[in-house]
Amino acid sequence: MFLSNTAHRGARALQWRGPCAIFRSAMNDPSDIRPNGRALIPFLVFVAFYLGLSLQAGDFYKVPMPIAFVVASAAALFLGRPQTLAKKIDAYAASMGEPNIMIMCMVFILAGSFATIAKGSGAVDAAVAIAQALVPARFMLAGMFLVSSLVSLAIGTSCGTIAALVPIAAGLVGPLGIDPALMVGSVVGGAMFGDNLSLISDTTIAATRTQGIEMRAKFLANLRIALPAAAAALLLYAALGRGTAELAGAPVGWRECVLVLPYGLVLLLALLGMNVMALLFGGTLLAAVLGIALRRIDFWGALDLVGKGTLGMSETLIVALLAGGLLGLIRHNGGIAWLMARIGSMVRGARGCELGVLVLVFAVNLFTANNTVAIIVAGPVAKSLADRFGAKPERVASVLDTGSCILQGVIPYGAQLLMAVSLAAGAGVKVGAIPLIGRLYYQGILLVAVLVAIALPRRRNV
Repeated sequence: MFLSNTAHRGARALQWRGPCAIFRSAMNDPSDIRPNGRALIPFLVFVAFYLGLSLQAGDFYKVPMPIAFVVASAAALFLGRPQTLAKKIDAYAASMGEPNIMIMCMVFILAGSFATIAKGSGAVDAAVAIAQALVPARFMLAGMFLVSSLVSLAIGTSCGTIAALVPIAAGLVGPLGIDPALMVGSVVGGAMFGDNLSLISDTTIAATRTQGIEMRAKFLANLRIALPAAAAALLLYAALGRGTAELAGAPVGWRECVLVLPYGLVLLLALLGMNVMALLFGGTLLAAVLGIALRRIDFWGALDLVGKGTLGMSETLIVALLAGGLLGLIRHNGGIAWLMARIGSMVRGARGCELGVLVLVFAVNLFTANNTVAIIVAGPVAKSLADRFGAKPERVASVLDTGSCILQGVIPYGAQLLMAVSLAAGAGVKVGAIPLIGRLYYQGILLVAVLVAIALPRRRNV
């Protein structure tokens, strides 16, 4: 899910709008857009530039991601519709300023501030000390995945879960001597598991509304896919953590219990349905107050930490804006319409329909970097394909949601990985986007699980 606080608002909106209206709104394009495969070339330029040069250099930190997006954006402006450059730039800028992009940027700013002030006030150190005291080191990886899964399932937001838990996970990397990408990847994987299944997630609401089914039906169908994948990932993390050296945990006193209250507040308010920006602001304020009260920082130090946390997200904000402009221009030039037409024409039979829906939501998510929007865009097409080929709507909804969460959890320019990498860096742990993708084991296992579910014979009414 992108932002859980929009879930109920989105549900009400989807109740009163037909599939065509949903499609046009999500696409942010006029209804006369024609499919155009050439519109996808700029994305290939991005992949070739970023991945190609990184592989050639043998270092994924060599190529700044914002530069790769600038190069791809230039290609999009050059290869777009036969319009004046001024009109193309207007369309690009409008896509950069879409409400979803702006909300995402505000969440990044608040998450950076919260993570930095929490670290500076001692909240991260206190949380790490408590974790070391309660969880054996060999089970810490599995424990972080499990906690992340439960938190995300309860609050319905992967971004909120990552904002709360990645700083803690990063703080455990040094004491445990563990691969930072593996530790951060366990949190991201758990966050995507909860996002996929949560009944208050935007993705769940979008998937069920576009397919016209009850949430319970989608949840049960989804559970058969996601639960075995999560169990396998949990066992894998438990096995990977076996070689971790045991640590002598420091004594935990009342100060540690008080200092972790900002994390408790963030999770509690999220459970109560508070807006994600409001809860991050509240967590930042509480961390500052507690840090000052316990003399870990002073007033001016708190202001300095909040400012540094905001500025520390600058590269993430730039990437989000450039990605929004590029992907919006690809939509504007007909790239998404071309993908939907091509994939829809290749579908045959109920299983083929489910596989086609999976590929469709993958493709749309790849070019929107937003799993909720991807479901809303692909959902009406998936519904028409399901009606045509007799696929069960609850299974189609499950495939839509699962596919969007798999891809959203691995694209380096998606909100989840951008936030995870930035927050880890803010905690003093360097994690590259590509190495992190290589440690996202849950997403890989979930992909296998959904493909197996599509391929296996199914009983009647399943």
